[in-house]
Amino acid sequence: MVYDKRLPYTANERMYIYLKRIYLKEPLCIGCHLCEVYCQVEHSQTKDLIKTFKRESPRPLPRVSIEERRPVSLSIRCQHCDDPPCVYACLTGALQRDAESGAVTVDEERCIGCWTCLLACPFGATRRDTNRGIIAKCDLCAGREFPVCVTNCPNEALVYAGK
Repeated sequence: MVYDKRLPYTANERMYIYLKRIYLKEPLCIGCHLCEVYCQVEHSQTKDLIKTFKRESPRPLPRVSIEERRPVSLSIRCQHCDDPPCVYACLTGALQRDAESGAVTVDEERCIGCWTCLLACPFGATRRDTNRGIIAKCDLCAGREFPVCVTNCPNEALVYAGK
């Protein structure tokens, strides 16, 4: 099978886009959890570090998590797969590939919290937001030039680039 860096908008169209993803340089990850912290702040109402953790209730979920098995630490987040099983598993069509960015996005209005996407994700990157009854997953910080986890990683273990 020959891999093409460009991803189709839909299975029926012949238009292609170039998707940037977050990659991990595993030897550089020290498990500091700053990617989680800044992800929470980015997805908070106030966008303020102190207010997010001291005043917001419920706290927003980070869309990234750190797995640690010393000496190895790694950042787990949505990989925005070329052929995303979560999109196919979604019963309501709440998960879709964004036509502009190519990222797998969540329509929070359509998500019913059935959690089938959690079962389908081979990376375990989708999280349950039980306070809101929907899923939470990496959105590549839509609207920003670079995801906050990448810009705030002290060791530059996270890289935002194309394949």
